[in-house]
Amino acid sequence: MNPRVKSVSALSDYRLKIVFANGRVGIYDCRPLLNFGVFTELQDEHYFRQVRAEMGTVVWPHEQDICPDTLYLDSQDAEGL
Repeated sequence: MNPRVKSVSALSDYRLKIVFANGRVGIYDCRPLLNFGVFTELQDEHYFRQVRAEMGTVVWPHEQDICPDTLYLDSQDAEGL
């Protein structure tokens, strides 16, 4: 099991800055999801920015979420950001 999400903030270009429970900070690119099923709603930038950390992952108001393992494994290290 990979570390869970401690906090999240929305960045430009549909990216998320995520702080994981182990202290790692990663950047996750949500753009590949924007044309897929329930995630199409994230195309609305105002809605996208409503992301929050909950129960170890990221969620949006209409209950879209992303697997925390995916977030950890697919995010790029964000040292210096």
